[in-house]
Amino acid sequence: MSDLPEGLQSFVTGAGWGDAAIEPIPGDASFRRYFRLRRDNGDTAMLMHAPPPEEDPQPFLHVAHWLSDNGMRAPAIFAEDAAQGWVLTEDFGNDRMREWVDAAPQSETAAYETAIDALVALHQKPAGPFAPYDMATYRREAALLTEWYAPAQSLEVDEAGYAAAWEQALAPMIERQGPGVTVLRDYHAENIMLLGDPLAGAPQGLIDFQDALVGHRAYDLVSLLQDARRDVSEELEAAMLARYAQKAGSDDEFLADYARLGAQRNAKIVGIFTRLYMRDGKPRYLSMIPRVWAAMERDLAHPALAPVAEWFAANIPDELRKSGGGTIA
Repeated sequence: MSDLPEGLQSFVTGAGWGDAAIEPIPGDASFRRYFRLRRDNGDTAMLMHAPPPEEDPQPFLHVAHWLSDNGMRAPAIFAEDAAQGWVLTEDFGNDRMREWVDAAPQSETAAYETAIDALVALHQKPAGPFAPYDMATYRREAALLTEWYAPAQSLEVDEAGYAAAWEQALAPMIERQGPGVTVLRDYHAENIMLLGDPLAGAPQGLIDFQDALVGHRAYDLVSLLQDARRDVSEELEAAMLARYAQKAGSDDEFLADYARLGAQRNAKIVGIFTRLYMRDGKPRYLSMIPRVWAAMERDLAHPALAPVAEWFAANIPDELRKSGGGTIA
């Protein structure tokens, strides 16, 4: 294959996989590439190329090693050369939770129960050696809505008031967040690999966790249960929150924080999906905005979000809010 990155063959040979067939895997990233290595005996492995200076595999390796050392199901690392951007890992296969449960709806509850139980296990461990999910980070992420969505809709909005509203809404949550738990940040049905049938109690594998921070234990629950990429019914969301509460504990303040983080994350995603279209020319994310917006509106209805809800009422026209964010062209 003439289009293989330079240094690939020497790396896989040094890792003991020099005799494997190399299968490129299509991806959306501009610099990061993935390959499946397949031996004649059926063994497989995943090869990631994240070449510096555009990419840096070190955060992925840092989190992967910590997760594995703490009993979580991250892919095993077979070989690594971070300086050249090479990482060889265990192959979790092709069965993402999203496609599995969409094709087999009867397995949905079992799959989500296992995903909830993994969060319970993660939250029982001391937080990892990662940066804090602090107020500045929450505000910077929420600001993606005013930075990208508002201009795309030709809206003149009160950006200072937006920042102040988030500060007011999130401050009580920040006080309760410490000492914090490891937050994977993108824990949803497209980043959970099924290693067998959920109805048979099969384990699940974690991917795309390189941006982990130390934050609030409700955040990954929001990521999973207010999924931007697939519909999660309000009934399933409530059932899974109840399962988490039964196993890990929660109260009214926890549910208020869940709403706070739901609104914050969904505002961020609206901004990111708008940016992916406006800046990066990726229109496929636009169709997901109404789902994200609907979840954000439910979160904004919670009294804990009153300052942010008031800002939305004053700055985002009703016709856009009622149409799931409106059309971005």
